[in-house]
This record gives sequence, C-alpha cells and structure tokens, in this order.
Amino acid sequence: MQKIVIALVGQPNVGKSHLANAMSGSNLKIGNFAGVTVEKATARLKTEDFAIEFIDLPGLYSLEDFSADEKVTKDFLQKGEYDLILNVVDSTNLERNLMLTTELMELQRKMVIALNMDDEAIKEGIDIDAETMSKILSVPCVRVSSKIKTNIEMLINQVLHVTKNEFIAPKLVYSDEVEEQLQTIVRFLEDKHFTTPHFSNRQIAVGLLWQKREIYALMHEQPLYVELHPILNNALGHVYMYAQSEDIEEIINRQHGAFSAGLSAEVLHVTKVIRKNLTQTIDAILIHKLLGLPIFIFLMWGLFQLTFTLGRIPMDWIEASFGWLAETVGNTIDNEAMKSLIADGIIAGVGSVVMFLPNIMILFLGIALLETTGYMSRAAFLLDGFFHKFGLHGKSFVPLVTGFGCSVPAYMAARTLKNKKDRLLTMFIIGFMSCGARLPVYVLFAGAFFEENMAGNVLFGIYITGALLGLIAAKILRVSAFKGEDEPFVMEMPKYRLPSLKLLWFVVYSKSLMYIKKAGTFILMASMLIWFISSYPKNSLIEEEYTTKIEALQPSVTEEQSNSIEEVTKTVEEDKGTSLEEATKALENEKREKLMEHTYLGMIGRTIEPAFAPLGFDWKMSVATFSGLAAKEVIVSTLGVLYSLGDGVKEDDGSLRAIITANISFQSAMAFIVFVMVYLPCLAATAVFAKEAEETKYTVYLVIFTFATAWVLAFITYQGLMLLA
Repeated sequence: MQKIVIALVGQPNVGKSHLANAMSGSNLKIGNFAGVTVEKATARLKTEDFAIEFIDLPGLYSLEDFSADEKVTKDFLQKGEYDLILNVVDSTNLERNLMLTTELMELQRKMVIALNMDDEAIKEGIDIDAETMSKILSVPCVRVSSKIKTNIEMLINQVLHVTKNEFIAPKLVYSDEVEEQLQTIVRFLEDKHFTTPHFSNRQIAVGLLWQKREIYALMHEQPLYVELHPILNNALGHVYMYAQSEDIEEIINRQHGAFSAGLSAEVLHVTKVIRKNLTQTIDAILIHKLLGLPIFIFLMWGLFQLTFTLGRIPMDWIEASFGWLAETVGNTIDNEAMKSLIADGIIAGVGSVVMFLPNIMILFLGIALLETTGYMSRAAFLLDGFFHKFGLHGKSFVPLVTGFGCSVPAYMAARTLKNKKDRLLTMFIIGFMSCGARLPVYVLFAGAFFEENMAGNVLFGIYITGALLGLIAAKILRVSAFKGEDEPFVMEMPKYRLPSLKLLWFVVYSKSLMYIKKAGTFILMASMLIWFISSYPKNSLIEEEYTTKIEALQPSVTEEQSNSIEEVTKTVEEDKGTSLEEATKALENEKREKLMEHTYLGMIGRTIEPAFAPLGFDWKMSVATFSGLAAKEVIVSTLGVLYSLGDGVKEDDGSLRAIITANISFQSAMAFIVFVMVYLPCLAATAVFAKEAEETKYTVYLVIFTFATAWVLAFITYQGLMLLA
C-alpha cells in the first residue's frame, strides 16, 4: 500500500483540523513537532491502495517566519517530506486567504485548494466559480464544507488524482513589469542552457528577483553569475522604479495582493457586500456592470481627443521646422542628386518620424496614467467578457489600445500575454487599430468626399469600423489558425494610487526613445528607398521638353517662342485667365507627374495596376498603397506628387482634395480607405512583429493575411457601392 503524506496549510481558523477530521473519519491525533513545543496534528485514512497521512500544520498568514508556528510550517513546507499541499481557504474571506495561496504556489509543489466553509459562503450570498479558478491557477479547487461534510469525497478523489499524476506547474502571474523582468532573466538562463534538478529557471528568476537567500547562494556559485549579476541589477532597478519602492518585501506583498484581488474579481460573485476601503469604493463605480463601460469609453474618447488635437500643435511646428531645415540645407548644396537625397530623403524621412512624436508621447502619457493609477487593469477586466466572445483576452486590450498610437510599441506590449497563441492572435489584429500615421490619409479623403461638418463623424466611423473588423478577424483566426480552448486568466488589480512624476517621465521617455530608435531607423531607411525609386532613372527628354515650355512662358520670350506659348496654354487646362506664375507651376507639376511615371516607382505602379484594378484603383493609387508600406503618412505626399501638386502637400490641402475629388470616384475612394485601414501597418512595425513572433513563417502569414483581407474588403466595398450607385 502506497503512503501519501498531505500537508494541510491555511490561515488560522479556516477549518483545517475540522476538514482533516472530516476526511479521515475523526481520527485526528495531537502531538508535537520534533524539537519544538508546537502542536502537530495528524490524521490517517486508508482508501483504494493508498494510506494517506494528513499533517495539520500550524495556521499562518504568510511564509515569513515571524512566529514559532509560522517557522515550523515554513520549515516543513521547504524541507519536509510530503507529497502534496492541501491549501485550506476560507470561502467567506477569499481574497485575504489567497495571499497565502500565492506564496504556496511559488513553492512549485503539487497542490489542491479546498474552498472550505462553502455552506456559510452560500448563506452570505457568496458564490465561487471553482471550475474557473482551477483553470486560472492550474490547481484543482473544490468547494467543500467540513461542517456539513459536503464534497469531501470529491476532495479526496482530487487529492489522489493529483498525487498519482505528473506535477503541473501552477500559474502565478505577477504584474506586467515584473513578468517582463522575470522573462529577461529566464531568457538569459535558457540562452546559457542552464538547468538545475531542484528548480526551474522561472523559480530561479523569481527567487533572484525576490532576493531569496537559498537561490542567491545557489546561483552565486555558478560561473554565469558574473554575466547574470548586471542583468539582475537592471531588473531590480526596473522593479523598484515601477513599484516606487525599494522595499522588496513590500513589493512582493503588493504583487501577491494584486494577484489575489484580480483572482477574486474573476471567480467571486457576491450579492451582498460591504465596501470598506477607498479602492473598493472606487471600484464600485469604475467596474460597475452598467456604468463601468460608458466611463471607460469616455476616458478613451478623452485620451484620443488629447492625442489628436493637442498633439496637432507641436506636430505643425515640427513639420514646419523640418521643412525649413530641408530648404535651408538644400540651398547650400549644388549637386542636385545629393541635394535631393539629403533634403527629400534623409531630412524628410527623419521629419516624418519626429513629426508624430508628440502624438506618441501624449498617448503614452495617457496610457501610463491609466496604468500607474491602477485603472488599466480594471479596463481589461471590464472588456474581458466582451473580448472572450472574439477569442481574445482582457489583457489584449493594452496592446490594442497602444496600436491606435503606433503598431511598433503595440507589438511589444503583446509580450504581456503568456500564451503564445493568444499573443500571436492579438498581434495579428493590432494592424486593424488605425495608427496615427493613417490619420493624414483619412483626413484627406474625408475632407475630399464629405461635408466639413460630417468629416469628424466619418473619421470616428473609420476608427470604429477598423476596430470591429479587427474583432471579427480575431474570431475567424481563433476558430481557424489559432484554434484552442479559451484559457481563463487573472488580471491583477492593484490598489488605486497617485502616480509619481518620476515614474511617468520614465515611462514616456523610455517609450519615446524606443519609438525613435526602432521606428525611426526603419522609416528613415524606407523613406530613402522610396526617394530613390521615385527619383530614378532620370529622364532627360522630359526634363528638356518641360524646360523649354517653361522658358517659353517667361516675359523675355522671343517671337519664335510665341508659338510655344500658345501650345502650352492649350496643354494647361486653366491656362487662360491664370497668371504666369500659376501656369509655370502647373507645368512644373505636370513635369513631376511625367517624370514620376517613368521612375522605378512609376513602373512598379504600372506593373501592379492590374491587381488593383478590380478595386477601382488607377496606377497612381496603386503606387500610393505601395509607398505606404514605408509609412502610411507617405501616401499623402505620394498622391501629391502623382497628381502634379508637388510633394509638399498636406492632408488638408484644398487643391489636392479638389483634384482627388475630380480624378477619383467615390467608390474607389471608399475602397482605398478600407485598403489603407487593413493592410500592413509599415515596414518598421513588420520588422518588430517578426522579432516578437520569433518565427519567420508568422511574418509571412501576416503579410499574406493583411493584404488578402484588405484586397477582399476593398473589393467588396468598391463593387458594392458600384451596384448601389
């Protein structure tokens, strides 16, 4: 007969002894632990082929050895010989009891949770979803009552089942910041192929971060500790920064407390509750089942208003500054090719990145405020149920919201999703959240095809439509490419607290720097590439032809050139009745269009035009979508060049709007908006996606998926509107 030793652990007065009696048939024996006067209660039970011994350990609130009782329990759990921990929890006070549960989970031992006093909980209107709790923790949870002996048999069966099967690591989740540091340490250990028979690499990472002496002693003897030490110091620095404290015990308690609160919110349903503290009082409003969502939508609306209206002011300044810089620097360079490269390629490329920095900073400041005050966790909790309908998680909310600012940090934010399928699914639909770079395109087309008083609503509709399409795409991907059972999760719910200016500055500064470094490099390179293929090969015949025409317009023209003037006036639509300056400008723009048509970019446009013809795109719109791969804001300047207005046009340029209205049908324009809304965000974001996805095949899938979806939706839009016209 196999012997099984069960350690009963729980806070004082949770009914451990009572439960041990109920399970063993009232044969509890009292003794003392060896060498100490602390009582040791044991009970035995014979069932099937097993002889089970229950050891009722002294109650404790944490594994910190403050008292002799707690020290005995801690020593036994760490050094004693037992097969399984039976964690007894008071169902009427779940959140507080779960604090100890989180510490027990860190021991990485087989465990079963007994949700005791279920009868009392029911009387108090407390309902605990034990099944969901089991899935969240990967630890069997059973509702029992030692008093009226309900589900005792079920609990024994679970104990036997867990004992007989392989160990499954419990899922204990820390805050995103801590998890990020843990992953850094784990990755380092994995890269060094470090293993130890007693601890997993995650246990080592947790032990190091929580400054556990035994883990430090183990790792200090390893040769890799020299390299690990600065990584660990850096990780601790980040944790201190985010926690706004250097007291590691306080930080650990906060982490455990946040996890317990989040888990309780997920599985606990209370019909009668007494709110005692400020956090619970605020939560009563912010996560109210009726008020919670409208409040969240209002806050998001406010954040986007700030992002797009307040950010517009410095954006214009930066744009003007780079325009001035490009002109000033360009005037000092005689070589035309070099002048074009520096002014139109490098400076314009850098400017296109820096120009959106204010929007990015405002968005990150808002998100940091929501995170550091503790509200972001509540928002994710509010949306979790809704997101699950589309195969997403509440935690997907943060990267998706970030995607409205820029896809680059949004892909990085998806790291907080632990399950790879969930992470990839979220990353696949981030592109549907219209980033700031798409805004100029929307503004241009909304202004061109809708009344001014309607343009704002159209913009709002575009953003909402993009988000809804993303959710639908998520559902389709969940039931096809990323099939799998929905995995419940717990969102940590820290207490509300005022954010520190130091932390806010750190978040905004580090995120902005990351944006400039990672996005700026790719966009700069892409802009230079676009500049090259839109500038070469040169066509001297067109240059000479239009030079002659422009010279013919000048006042000093000779009699021989007068005929050319007449010819020119015929070729320029509004030549009659316009000034000489306007006629010259029209010819310059026409020259640009002709030259562009014969560049590599123009050739590409002509080549890909048949593929876009079913969407109602001409070769110019096809080229614009191609150039938008570098960055979406490049689409506006590309259209400006292609429609002979020069590359200095803006989205609110009246002449470009007029020409677009005259040359592009409403159906084609709507299809174009849909295509821009859905296809690949930009090369920089794609590169970051490739890095985060870790496998090249997912990047290929993303490119195919976004282009195919964009094409199909644009085709439906165009053909549908044509039928209605």
